[in-house]
Amino acid sequence: MQDSSKPRHEFWVGQRVHASGDSRRIGTVKYVGPVEGYSDTWVGVDWDNKQGKHDGSINGVRYFHAKSERSGSFVRAQNLNHGISLLEALERRYKSDSTKDEEDEMYVFSMNNQRVSVQLLGKDKIQDKLSRLEELTRASLSYMGISSPGIPCHINNTVPNIKELDLTGNLLSEWKDVGTICEQLPALTTINLSNNLMSPYKSELPLLKNIQVLVLSHTGVDWDQIELLRQSFQTIEELHILGNKISKILPGTSSMVQGFDYLRLLNLEDNCIDEWSEIMKLSQLRCLEKLYLNKNCLNSVFYPDDGGQYESEVTCYKPFQNLRCLLLGNNNIGDLVSVDSLNLFPNLLDIRLSENPITDSRGDGVPRFVLIARLAKIQILNGSEVTPRERKDSEIRYVRLVVSRLHANPEEIKQHPRFYELKKIHGIEDERPSIGATVPQTISSGLLSITLNCVGASFGEKPPLTKKLPATTTVGKLKFLCESFFKLKSVKLKLYLQEEGSPVPLLLDNDISSLMELGIGNDSIILVDEEK
Repeated sequence: MQDSSKPRHEFWVGQRVHASGDSRRIGTVKYVGPVEGYSDTWVGVDWDNKQGKHDGSINGVRYFHAKSERSGSFVRAQNLNHGISLLEALERRYKSDSTKDEEDEMYVFSMNNQRVSVQLLGKDKIQDKLSRLEELTRASLSYMGISSPGIPCHINNTVPNIKELDLTGNLLSEWKDVGTICEQLPALTTINLSNNLMSPYKSELPLLKNIQVLVLSHTGVDWDQIELLRQSFQTIEELHILGNKISKILPGTSSMVQGFDYLRLLNLEDNCIDEWSEIMKLSQLRCLEKLYLNKNCLNSVFYPDDGGQYESEVTCYKPFQNLRCLLLGNNNIGDLVSVDSLNLFPNLLDIRLSENPITDSRGDGVPRFVLIARLAKIQILNGSEVTPRERKDSEIRYVRLVVSRLHANPEEIKQHPRFYELKKIHGIEDERPSIGATVPQTISSGLLSITLNCVGASFGEKPPLTKKLPATTTVGKLKFLCESFFKLKSVKLKLYLQEEGSPVPLLLDNDISSLMELGIGNDSIILVDEEK
């Protein structure tokens, strides 16, 4: 085992290390040598968590360049650890018994805040099973300071049945070491290398035909590296490359990304992609079903009407032919043209648009029902199922909302490509003057005729009231008005929209939404109830 007692000269620039006694405090050696004013040799480290003391200079002398102003520090060699092998980590994780002191520290708090010791029932049986390394099919070795595979032939002899291997947060950096590990584990299908800072791909890896899931998040791997790795991971089905500061998709020898013939899921979340044209370079990945793009910088989405340059010349394969799930949360998308373009994706059923300007209710965003109405095929929106009932209600409300706006601005019809289609589907007639009406608009043109019906058990018999209300009246304002209209005191109200043909009224639970925003039209019925 490698430990802190090794000679200091064994540290070298570029080496990954962790602090002795803390395998989660990881950094890269940037300097080895003397420091002016101090005795002996020092190791300059740039810490991943940016919790150092300086930027690589001290007392006006620069020794290295740290990635931030306070991510660097100088450390004595005995306070650093350059890691252990994979085999040693397996032994430590699955062979070592918990000590009496560790078990004494296992407790929960009772109702009266007293410590109650936890007894591990079946501990011996579980420990015995895990200690038989040859039977392990899954191994989690995160943050254990692994820096090398160990003796190659011993890996296969020790854990021949490993299928899933989690190596998150270790000291691995060389692809040849990753290749050795994968080669020695013939049953391995999933490997997670997240938070290992990988060196640029240089030497060729063997063909790793059994790897189906590859996780390279926060490893510094860019798309250039992915193109090189593709030759070795030819049967990959899931590829996760989050947080790698990727801004460009750079195909190898073509304008479109080729290969990846089995790739079903590509996770590019938390990167720096700001142009949808970069994403279109992925449109010929024929098996791609799920594309995760949350937390990027995208400001628009488009889909070519005729395929154009993005359509395969050989097979007339449509762009993103099999894409079913597209996650676009937490980007900068703010236009409805982008939303409408999602209808052109041939098989898209699941979309996330949350945390974009287009869904921000505090700004110019639109409510959920508008998105549902504009997205004809979507079955899951922002992680929630769109039921047939919700779709029908949303589309009817949307049509009413559009109708309420058209008499004031007939040109707005151009902004609603599904309007006439939805009117026909739901058999909705115009409830307001026709678009071409020449009758002068009166002050009541912006008023809605609303029938308020008290249904609260404690309200007693109160006849329905029909009121003319501004379309801009909010739900909160309407609650206040109902208290006055029906002389209700010291009671919290709930309002429901009674939709024609709908057996269950729709709760109006957003006090800041206006009647217009909710798609409530003329002659609507609102039920006034009390909170139970």
